[in-house]
This record gives sequence, structure tokens and C-alpha cells, in this order.
Amino acid sequence: MVDHTPLMTAESLVDEDGSVIVRDDLEELLKVLPPDLRGGLCQHPHRASLLEVVLDLGRRPEARFLNQAGGEVLRERPVDRADLDRAMAAVGEFGGDNRAGITGTLHRISAIRNRKGSVVGLTCRVGRAVTGHMDMLADILQADPTSLLFLGRPGVGKTTVIRELARSLADDHARRVIIIDTSNEIGGDGDVPHPGIGGARRMQVPDPSAQHAVMIEAVENHMPQVVIVDEIGTAAEALACRTIAERGVMLVATAHGQTLGNLIKNPTLSDLVGGVTSVTLGDDEARARGSQKSVLERCAPATFPVVIEMRERARWVTHWVEESVDCLLAGRTPMVQLRTRDAQAGGVVVERARYDAGDGLTGDSGPNPLAQGGPASLRPGAGAGGAFDAMFGAGVARNGLPRTAGAGAVEESRAPDPFAWATRLREVPDEDALTELSALGLTGSAGSGGAGWQDDFSSFSTSFNKKKKRSNPFKRS
Repeated sequence: MVDHTPLMTAESLVDEDGSVIVRDDLEELLKVLPPDLRGGLCQHPHRASLLEVVLDLGRRPEARFLNQAGGEVLRERPVDRADLDRAMAAVGEFGGDNRAGITGTLHRISAIRNRKGSVVGLTCRVGRAVTGHMDMLADILQADPTSLLFLGRPGVGKTTVIRELARSLADDHARRVIIIDTSNEIGGDGDVPHPGIGGARRMQVPDPSAQHAVMIEAVENHMPQVVIVDEIGTAAEALACRTIAERGVMLVATAHGQTLGNLIKNPTLSDLVGGVTSVTLGDDEARARGSQKSVLERCAPATFPVVIEMRERARWVTHWVEESVDCLLAGRTPMVQLRTRDAQAGGVVVERARYDAGDGLTGDSGPNPLAQGGPASLRPGAGAGGAFDAMFGAGVARNGLPRTAGAGAVEESRAPDPFAWATRLREVPDEDALTELSALGLTGSAGSGGAGWQDDFSSFSTSFNKKKKRSNPFKRS
């Protein structure tokens, strides 16, 4: 059996909490840069957080670091034409998206051109092979396969995570994985994929506008169990995702947007979370909901049942999409999972929290169910959905389709409706109203404490039934 695990060399770096190992192959990227910039970057104290190096004609070269405002000037002398020509000679050919790579690495070189087509600027993006993120998804991967969508700002690490996820699903979970690699960011430049993707297969996309066609081709020709796509951004790609999901294939993708709200408001990509449609309610329904007659509702099952907002590299917000979308459209605050890495304990902390589109999530901080075991319902793989079931009161069925949510999901994500009994009464025949009240425990015949309400609800029910008959005299003879 071939071992596809990336080799950790002397250039490997260990992240701040000691659990994430990074191989950055920075020496290969430094060969693209002017010689007088290489030494300082190689020995830089913040090398592990280097995001990109910018070379713009006539300006001083800059290095940009993660979580640092602005750029750091690398030298006072401006970039000249010779610097750009030397850099372009060291990389591969630029494609239609003005991106190139370095063979055998994950680095990306992007060009800025003038009106005549000449290159006047280069953005040298550092690509890293990372291992150690999969414990953030351990309970979800232990459950039945479900499609995952990652959101987050540029540079937060979405592509890095889905690359490691491809390796884990192919090698650790023995699934047939195909990567749709539009700009060679996931599998690296060249015909031979980077070892960071393990045993996953890679299909390159000749033209970014053809990404959706290659996605469908992968499913039709190569029978994958998992398809991984980076940067879903067009309506055609969103439609291709739905087509693939309906064929029972697990999808792992990233999309433009930082929060679930961005996706809901994006008419091009909202179909990924079920789409949004305007519904006109009847007078009675609008009155019962306490809303306007025209409301927004989700119009279809979500293509991705789980959405993960990557706020930081080790701070993720996990949504059960259909519950969260329904709550947000109704003006309620959904319950989510907040996943963070505990540097001291060396494990992942999963907390229940009320969602905040900013960074102010507040929730129940408790013991780490992944590292410490916790109750059986919170351990990875416990029951059908492990920690996911315990959080949302719902599992994930095979082929990415959701199971029916239990009562826990409604109680945690919605405020109790004091008029639910009245809504229920509208759905039963008049003569069964008292029986229904009894079944709900609101009369003396069911449950303790019901007797005190019996007379009040009996008189209300009589009045309610008379009003219904007067307002609709043709309902019954």
C-alpha cells in the first residue's frame, strides 16, 4: 500500500498550539523573488503567518502577514521591470485567470496587467500543506456522509482545510475522492498532484468558466463518492452542485462570502442553502405568525446541509443549514456550534452558542466532548449523528439529505410560541377542538395543572368555534 502522507522536512513548522503541522516549501517561492529579499523572509520571525508577497512595478515590495494590518516593506528600492521578468521566468505559464504556479508546490502567482496586456504587478501567495485540522471535524466525519460548505474571508485557510479534508477522506476513510482544481491551488502546479492531497484524484480545469462542466464530467465519468471544489461563484456552478448532490455524491466546497447571511442575500448562490422565495400569507396565517402578509421563506432543501463559517483558523461556527436559514428568515436567532482549539488542553472545544453574524457568539461553555469523552450523545460517532445530533436534535441521512429534526432542534433555535395551541386549533374540525386541547394538556382531563384552565378554555373554545362558523358559514352543512 502506497503511503501518501506528506513528508515533514526540516522546513516544517508547528503552529502556535502545537497541534497543526505546516509544510510551506517557502524556499521554492523565494526563488521567484529578487535575491535581496530572500534572506529576510526565510529568517523572518513571523514566517509561519506569511500570507503573500506583492511586487508592483515602481513601488516598494511588501510582505503581508495573517492578522496584521497593512504590509511590511522589504526594501526601499522600488520594483523594476527586471525584477518582474525574472519572477515570471521562474514560474509556469499564466492561464486565462492570470494565475500561475510553481511545479511541485502549492504556491500561487497572480498577475496584474496593464491595458496592453503587459504584467505590471505580481501577487506571490504562499501555499501550505497542513495536517492537524481534521479533529475540528471528527464528529461530523464519523457520522453519515454529508456535504460541507466552508465560508470565510480570503486568507483564513478555507483551501488549506479542504485540501487536508481531501487527503483524510481518501486515505483515512477510504473514499473515492476527486478534486476539481480550477487554478491548481488544491493539488499544486504540474501534472503530478502535490502529496498533500494524499490518494485523492485531481481533475484540472482548462478555463475557469468551464468549472461547472468539469464537475458534472467528474461524476459521470469517474464515479466518485466525494467531489471537492474550491470557490463556487456562479449560478452554473451552484446548479452543478445541486445536480451532484441529488445523485448521492458528497460535496465539499468553499464559496464567496463570510457568513451564512451573505449567502442567503446572494441571488446567485442562495440555492446552495435552499434558495429564498417571497410568499404571500393569508390574513389568518399572517395574524397567527404576527408578521406581514409578504414574507421570505426557504424554497427547497439545502444543497449543503452543513455550512461552516471560518472566523479564524481555529475558530469555526457550524450551522445546521435548514434550521439556521429558517430562523434567520423569520427574524429569530438560531443555535449553532462554536468550535475552537484549546491550546492548553490540546483538544477541540465544542460549545453551543446563539448565532451572531459578527464575532460575539455567546453560549454554554462546557467540557470538551471530543477530547474528554463527555456524555455518550456528545462523543464522536455516538448514535447516528454523534455531537451533531446532540447539538441540533437532528442527524444527517445518507446522500446528504436531512433527517426530520427532533423537538430539541425547535426548542433550542426558536423562542417558545405562547399561541401555538391557537394555531393548532385552526387545523382541526370545530367539534374536535376540546379533544385537541385535552391532548395538549390544557384542560383538566390531561396532565396536572390542567383543571384550573378547564373552564376558561372551554368557554374560549365555544366562542372560538362560533366565530369560525360565522366567518365561514359554508364550511359545514
